[in-house]
Amino acid sequence: MDVIIVLVVGYLLGSIPSGYILAKLWRGIDIRQYGSGNIGATNIYRTLGVAPGILVLLADMAKGIAAVLAARYIASGDIQAIAELSAAVGALLGHSASIFLKFKGGKIVATGGGIIFVISPLTGLIALVLLIATVAITRYVSAGSMVAALSIPIAFYLLNLDLPYLIFGIAVAALVIYKHRSNIKRIFSGTEYKIGQKPK
Repeated sequence: MDVIIVLVVGYLLGSIPSGYILAKLWRGIDIRQYGSGNIGATNIYRTLGVAPGILVLLADMAKGIAAVLAARYIASGDIQAIAELSAAVGALLGHSASIFLKFKGGKIVATGGGIIFVISPLTGLIALVLLIATVAITRYVSAGSMVAALSIPIAFYLLNLDLPYLIFGIAVAALVIYKHRSNIKRIFSGTEYKIGQKPK
């Protein structure tokens, strides 16, 4: 029962559409009609500026952090690891398919980052460094996000985390790549937005 509870809690937390809400409050717009149409921090940054982008980034990370911490509070003992991962899955599903946005959502990078930092701070730090380095070299936030995601299962394996966490890390990496499939096409066609470039 605890696992089901944390899954639902995680989903509801993840479903909070931070970018959509902030864009409405900040500028009175539906962010889905601007830029890439995504509700995440990158599109908020490109459309509304640095401060709103940072606020959405932190809010989306907080959803993942809150989900895992809630699981640790609700469940304990032998099921705590499964409860943590269930809450994490719920948060990712909620962010990706929000009940408040007709089951549409973002690309899970920030929410996933919050989750990873709680589960394994060192893995989170490695992923963050790789993200920053990749963005600095390529100027593509999407490329940095995918490189960071791919580093998660590798770091989990090298740090000897238990098998459920490794499976979760692989699933997260696969989902991030899948969610960025349109970005991959735009990178190869030369039409992907670069950092600092304003959307049309």
